[in-house]
Amino acid sequence: MRGQRPGSDGEHLVQQRLGTTRRADRFYDDQVLDHLNVRMREFVARQEMFFLATADRHGECDSSFRAGPPGFVQVLGERMLAYPEYRGNGVMASIGNLSENPRLGILMIDFTRDRIGLHVNGRARVVLDEEMRADRPDLPVDPIPGRRAQLWVTVEVEEAYIHCAKHIPHLQKVPARERGARAWGTDDVKRKGGDFFGAAAEAADRAPFQRTERKNEDLWDGLDEETHDPHGAYGSDVRPAAPMRRSFAEQLNGEFLDRVEQVLARAQPRRPVEEEPEFRGWFV
Repeated sequence: MRGQRPGSDGEHLVQQRLGTTRRADRFYDDQVLDHLNVRMREFVARQEMFFLATADRHGECDSSFRAGPPGFVQVLGERMLAYPEYRGNGVMASIGNLSENPRLGILMIDFTRDRIGLHVNGRARVVLDEEMRADRPDLPVDPIPGRRAQLWVTVEVEEAYIHCAKHIPHLQKVPARERGARAWGTDDVKRKGGDFFGAAAEAADRAPFQRTERKNEDLWDGLDEETHDPHGAYGSDVRPAAPMRRSFAEQLNGEFLDRVEQVLARAQPRRPVEEEPEFRGWFV
């Protein structure tokens, strides 16, 4: 956790302005932990999906979805968990963000059984699958090729707290014989959803105007990675070569750029409000 009180300076400021500081403090005191307790670890171990939030060094955000068989998120202790990165669309948005900014937020929601959620915030590290298995030889090998991890993300837990049930819908699983088999790891466009939102069709309409730009990009892609001379045959705009690291994981985990949190130093707290009604629990 950052400082003596959980949460960010921004949320504390908003609490002051809206008069919710006392309620927030009750939640911090009662529900926010700096570790996963026994019930939280049991909850994580049976989940089949979660929502992932990351941001790059500029603060540009991305949200994503992860899914797998029960237990695909490995509980490595009360302050550590790990999840696998399966084969996807090749964009690697989440891993790319974590290579610049290791902070992440995970939200696990049980829609079918307990109808409750768990937030886990912490610091991430990217690990190659072979490195993960060398450190943890008892890690199971998934029988489905599309669910075999290329990378793992280990998460050092800094905050863990409940997401209340009052707005979580109660869902029911569809039997496998009715929904069909999942296409883990497939590259079949139709089975992945096709062009459901019409983005590819729009891209095709723009294609004639982008061909020249793509040809120019191909010239850059063909340059030797070792080309450094800014005044050589390619002129002063040559892209410098990426630094070489001992391993891919080291490159991803290299030197993270810490973001400086900006706080409104001159913010005026809201004027005192009338006594709040008696606290009656989080789910009232």
